[in-house]
Amino acid sequence: MLFLVTTSNYFDYNVLSILLQPIKDEFHVSDTMLGMLSGIFFALIYAAAGLPLARWADRGNRRTVITVSLALWSVMTAMCGFAHSFWQLALARFGLGAAEPGALPPSQSLIADYFPPQRLATASAILNAGSCAGYLVGVVLGGSIAAVYGWRAAFLFAGAPGLLLAVVVRLMLPEPRCQLGFPTASGLQTESLREALRQLRRKRAFLYALAGTSVYTIFSFGTGVFLPSFMIRALGATLAQVSLTWGVALAVADLGGALAGGWLTDRLSRRDIRWRAWVPVLGCTVATPLYLVAFLAQHLWTFIALDFVAEFIVTLGMSVCFAVVHSVCGNSRRTMAIAIAQLSFVLVGCGLGPLITGVLSDTLSALYGAQSLRYSLVTMVFFLVPAAIAFQHSGRAMPAELED
Repeated sequence: MLFLVTTSNYFDYNVLSILLQPIKDEFHVSDTMLGMLSGIFFALIYAAAGLPLARWADRGNRRTVITVSLALWSVMTAMCGFAHSFWQLALARFGLGAAEPGALPPSQSLIADYFPPQRLATASAILNAGSCAGYLVGVVLGGSIAAVYGWRAAFLFAGAPGLLLAVVVRLMLPEPRCQLGFPTASGLQTESLREALRQLRRKRAFLYALAGTSVYTIFSFGTGVFLPSFMIRALGATLAQVSLTWGVALAVADLGGALAGGWLTDRLSRRDIRWRAWVPVLGCTVATPLYLVAFLAQHLWTFIALDFVAEFIVTLGMSVCFAVVHSVCGNSRRTMAIAIAQLSFVLVGCGLGPLITGVLSDTLSALYGAQSLRYSLVTMVFFLVPAAIAFQHSGRAMPAELED
């Protein structure tokens, strides 16, 4: 059920990426404005809502937090389909950003209660694979529906399943705190917010992992949002080709990489716990040259093949990035730690990534015309280098900072 919640979360967020070109054509906006719509409008309200929702989840019933958030973001996604101006669409995305922080942090917290430490990386990777599934559904179904019925219909379709899933989650998702008779009201004895933040600031492994994930997501969000537009403009692909061929290939690579990364990390970390941070180093380092070659490819099928390999490798590493957080944050502040990580990479990655890509594309358009987006994406690849360095330092700090 948590996998499906994560899928819905990323479906509703990522369906916009396949719809950017028709939205651009209808509202006559620049790539910079599309980058703001994809990123900063969503990220700012996400940042404001993230910590209060995490505090609620740490002190209360995580099932309730997930249910309310899921229902709200499903409604806001459907509202995007009723937008008749760019700013109405931006307002609906603002509402989406207010709800989505209630999904991943409490879900990751529940995973840590459901599974023993030796299976945690695999379980976390499977949960994170929901992001890949959500991207697949968003690109494939969203693009297919938009190609026939228009982009507004894609938003309406994306919002509907989440409302049904919210009912299922409320009735069926187990909350260990309730089953074990622990209190779930605000009277639950936990350390103060100030103390929780103070303890997390002392964890170098957490801070380095936070930095690595945030820098990685500048690349991830910045390229992921614009890749469909890149294939349409620079490689001559149709909306149907992007949604069906590339979308399926990407999802298979991401799902396979996530499962392989979880298995590999659990296996290696039994020998040395630092591999929970070093597998992301491996993924970012190997994927960097592959992405560079892929974005410079001149033919659609060459790009799809290279992008498939690069996505598999980078996902193999980054699907387990939360394993570092679980290892060092401590049980009483787990949701808060995940929320801070999520907040950071949404505010930094989602907020800045698409905006940087869009600004670079507009800036380079005078020199490269329709190919400007290609060179903007090439530039974004280099964010993988500092991400790998940060995770390397995180791994070195882990053994001295482990906490159940």
